[in-house]
Amino acid sequence: MTKQKFQVRKRDEQFTDRTVTRIWQEEPLPENPYLAEKCRCHGYDILELAKKRSFVDVLFLLFQGELPDPNQAQLLERLMIALVNPGPRHPATRASMNAAVGKANPAHILPTGLAVLSGAYLGGEEVSAAMRFLWKNSKKNTTEHADELLSFSRPDEGDWHVAPGFGSRFSGIDPLPQQLADLLAGFSAAGKVIKWGQKFAAALRPQGMGWLDTGLAAAVFCDLGFHPRSGAGLFQILRAPGILAHGLELANKPKTAMPFLDEEHYVIAEQARKK
Repeated sequence: MTKQKFQVRKRDEQFTDRTVTRIWQEEPLPENPYLAEKCRCHGYDILELAKKRSFVDVLFLLFQGELPDPNQAQLLERLMIALVNPGPRHPATRASMNAAVGKANPAHILPTGLAVLSGAYLGGEEVSAAMRFLWKNSKKNTTEHADELLSFSRPDEGDWHVAPGFGSRFSGIDPLPQQLADLLAGFSAAGKVIKWGQKFAAALRPQGMGWLDTGLAAAVFCDLGFHPRSGAGLFQILRAPGILAHGLELANKPKTAMPFLDEEHYVIAEQARKK
């Protein structure tokens, strides 16, 4: 047997002595330094925030380091309401519902759904990709760029996301993201990215494609100044209430409360059959 040679390297990285954060400051109790008697988020006392500001304000502050102006807060709050529930057709919601009837620990229902929502199909990964797409292309002519992307071969089956956040769903245009985009585009904080997305979606319409909810979320996040790396997690936060609610609705139900395919609907691929 040939012996493998392994190269042993000395780990000489210099680790910091203390974790540093610009987000959160804690003042310890004199008698117990592990307990905080006062906390500040980007310099704002959390008790004062709890008295005077909304959840949307503090969420924005947490990620941006500054409180939003009234127009920014309004746009983010409207998006949060619009995305509060992906609905029972969404794979993430189905995952939480299946976990619930499977008698998963209730504490695990939401993480199960969010794991699915992190993916590249209608999930957080697509939101981050859509934010990068919008930042990169939002100065281009929408019609010309749509034509360029549509010149590529269409998939033989299934939906086509011609660009992250834009495409077809169930072989057609999803009407709700378009209606929401029309609504949000009218708010004062809606900027050039949402407006570019509106024109791009219109250019795709003759081909049976348009906004997806991931693209709409991405456009709003861009206009509010969020970084693409924040997009995936923010999208999960906004979608979490509906995923959890649908799961908890079935938590005390028998497993027969969910459909179960019978034998005739299972198809075993020829390659997988034992020879």
